[in-house]
Amino acid sequence: MPSISHISLDDANLSPPTPEIEQERKVAMFDLLEDNTFVLPKRDDRVIPDGPYHVGLSIRDKRLIFDVNTEKAEKAAEFHLSLGPFRQVVKDYFQICESYFDAVKKLPPSQIETIDMARRGIHNEGSRVLQERLEGKAEIDTDTARRLFTLICVLHFGS
Repeated sequence: MPSISHISLDDANLSPPTPEIEQERKVAMFDLLEDNTFVLPKRDDRVIPDGPYHVGLSIRDKRLIFDVNTEKAEKAAEFHLSLGPFRQVVKDYFQICESYFDAVKKLPPSQIETIDMARRGIHNEGSRVLQERLEGKAEIDTDTARRLFTLICVLHFGS
């Protein structure tokens, strides 16, 4: 199954992340590279280079850019997604994450668990939006979508 073998974020011009956001980024990248599904579907009789792929994520001109190359640095695809459909879910995700990070410091486990369940629900919504936006461009499984959504949030954090 084609997959992502390397992922990079174009975060050079972004403000530095908080330690919590940096940890989220590291975990998402590690987990993504350990296990993911990323298939570029055939379109218009064009030959799609086989994976695994190197994927670069960036935000430019209010668009999310996926720059997909083969391991031999051949261009496989590039797609631009509007950030509009992600705005509210990213905002909600950051708000619940802030509550979660605060709760971990001072609330009992039962309250932390409740906040974490809400956080997972919003995260699932973000991954669903991503899968919808990638329809016809790339096929990804739920776990891959969740990890990519986390990385999209990291890019939003600094922008």
